[in-house]
Amino acid sequence: MDRQAYTRALSELRARRSEIAQAARAVEAAQKALDKLTGVQDRQVASLVGYEKAKAAEIAKAAGMSVGEVVRLAPLLDPTPASARAATAAPVVQPVPPTPAPAPAPGDQAVPSAPPPAAAAEAPASSAAPLPEAEQDADEALAAAARPDHRAEDLRGAELRPEALDPGVASPVAPAQGGMQRVLPSIPQGPAGDAFTEVAQGLVSRRPNFTQQAMNTVFLDTGTGVLVARGDAVRLDLGDRSPGAILDAVTASVPGVQRILVTGGAPWHLGAERYPTLRDAVAAWLNTPSERWTVSVGKGRDRQAGHYVHHRLPVGRYMRAGTDEPSGQVEIRSVGEWFDPAGADPLVVRSAFRLLWQTLRQFWPDVVLLGSPSTTGRDLWSRTIPTKGEFAGGFPVMSEELRALMHATAGQGRTELLTPPRVPVELPALVELDRTFAYARHTWRSGVGAPRRVTAREWAAMDGKAQVKAMMSVSHWQVRVTVPDGWEHVGLLPAPAGGDRDWTYPATPGQTFTTWAGGAEVYAALTNPLAPWRVEVLDGLVWKEGKPLDEWSRRLKSAWSQLTGLSHTHADPGERTAAYLASRAVRSILLFGIGGFAARPRMVTGSVPADRLDQVPAGAEIIAMDARTVTWQRVSTGSSDAYAHPEWAAGVWSGARAALLEMNMRADGVKVGALHVPEGSVVAFRTDAIYLTYDPKWPYHAEPGDYLLKGHLTGPIQAPATEEELLQLRNLGRTELAARGER
Repeated sequence: MDRQAYTRALSELRARRSEIAQAARAVEAAQKALDKLTGVQDRQVASLVGYEKAKAAEIAKAAGMSVGEVVRLAPLLDPTPASARAATAAPVVQPVPPTPAPAPAPGDQAVPSAPPPAAAAEAPASSAAPLPEAEQDADEALAAAARPDHRAEDLRGAELRPEALDPGVASPVAPAQGGMQRVLPSIPQGPAGDAFTEVAQGLVSRRPNFTQQAMNTVFLDTGTGVLVARGDAVRLDLGDRSPGAILDAVTASVPGVQRILVTGGAPWHLGAERYPTLRDAVAAWLNTPSERWTVSVGKGRDRQAGHYVHHRLPVGRYMRAGTDEPSGQVEIRSVGEWFDPAGADPLVVRSAFRLLWQTLRQFWPDVVLLGSPSTTGRDLWSRTIPTKGEFAGGFPVMSEELRALMHATAGQGRTELLTPPRVPVELPALVELDRTFAYARHTWRSGVGAPRRVTAREWAAMDGKAQVKAMMSVSHWQVRVTVPDGWEHVGLLPAPAGGDRDWTYPATPGQTFTTWAGGAEVYAALTNPLAPWRVEVLDGLVWKEGKPLDEWSRRLKSAWSQLTGLSHTHADPGERTAAYLASRAVRSILLFGIGGFAARPRMVTGSVPADRLDQVPAGAEIIAMDARTVTWQRVSTGSSDAYAHPEWAAGVWSGARAALLEMNMRADGVKVGALHVPEGSVVAFRTDAIYLTYDPKWPYHAEPGDYLLKGHLTGPIQAPATEEELLQLRNLGRTELAARGER
């Protein structure tokens, strides 16, 4: 094959790619339409239960379903006699890891064995899109608390109820909702399990001994061309708004600029309709040819060379053609990494960053706002590492085996939509209650050092008080759980679903599943106010309690409180808006800083000039290439990350998920959360928010973790069947509440 034939073949492939993408979009649209129609049909079927003489066979014939499908949607229509169901019911065998565990000693519980460490290390990354620069999970990260806003001393003398801990007769096992379960890894028995209770050799989170260097930053609205630098605003001609045109115009106006923060306009989406995906459009924009600018390849220890391709928050890194000096390098980033500017002009956005820096400087005199809130958060945390005491030399990083286990078994925020018949077909209202700055409430303690393993045998040998103490410690447990008979409320513990990072929350009476969960959630299931869940402890990890995040979080909470107050009291409307945006940036610093500790395996993308292939990282896959630019991607495991602490992030997530179920408002003498509303009234969970069918009037004091009434849509409303429908109703509820002038 000659060059001409090769070029012609590439052209044909590009045309074929467009045809395939067009066909895929048509299939996706048809599938969405089908899902919507079947959702409406399912709700109609479920609603027919209201007719006392309704028969499953008649409904099945009318709907074109089987009787079994009708009964699944409307269990009350099951025509099978109860006695026959009991006689024919057979347990479904739950999948177990392929490698059998050694036979347990007498009195010990069988513990499934784990896949080899290499398999655990390949745990899938989060499906959430990563953030630029640190490329972290944009997970709504939360903090460790063995039980929401309870200290361990509050439970002295308490004992876990025997009926909850005694596994008793094996219950029928059913897969979690959503299909076949994933099988989570276990800690192997014998010497192979020792690595799961060790720290990584030579890997320690240390306090830095240098000061970050600030970057000369300007703020640009690419829609209007307004540029703000050092408080002065000018209007630029940005030409075709390509990277080269933007860089030419901005550097001519502000020599020495190093970072351009785009506050509006999203130029990377220009012409997106010409590409099969938004990500392709962004990659094409980042790599638009320019005579004066090329892709930055970095120098020395700088590994942030090349563009970062993201469909909403890309990072373009450029350098003047013909030079590789740092002074000639410029970044183009979105301010959306920090907060949603909601149409604020660049002057207000710059004021927000000025207020953010001034406020944080009260707590960190050497603060520098880095490229993203995630990297800024981790840098600020590193400057709170103690200089005295046990961890003056830094905090040890867990072994690679343990980090892989945490990646595979510790989920993030709870996201769940409950549909009929678990909620009414017509909702009397849809009320959104969102936890204010929720994650800051759960950072008062975390585990430090190597954990202690608690096997099933050791757990069984403990008395009740010792079990409470272990469960209320910073801990992570492998448990076999059974939903109690007669249970009619929401699920309490996460179970692995079929997707790579998907979790479901089983709530069917008698359903049994094996999972991992933090002590906060397991304790909530054991002691919930409705009926104790049956929990069999298979294995566990218990850490020594420390406060590695407390000082960092406390300073950020103080900064957030100051800025929030200023957003309500400042006389100037523009400064009030700036203060509000700055408070949102503080939230992002804590939120994504905690997400950064998770250090999950993640897909990293970048690009280099076509003549600098030596700059493509080892193990990377080239996903696009033209005469000027090569775009690559690779999985980053973070195995040598000295700031990797997934045990901290996992504890935060567990504490916050438990707080969605139950939280004690001591000052008001009430408990709030999903377990304190009637069954059938919880419509959805979304990370740190609950959607209900009525307003429970929970107390609100604008403190971190308090439930804020954020939306109230008056019914009757058809229950949402998809997340998209829920978000549409949520927006209407926020609009209605704002129109009523309520909080």
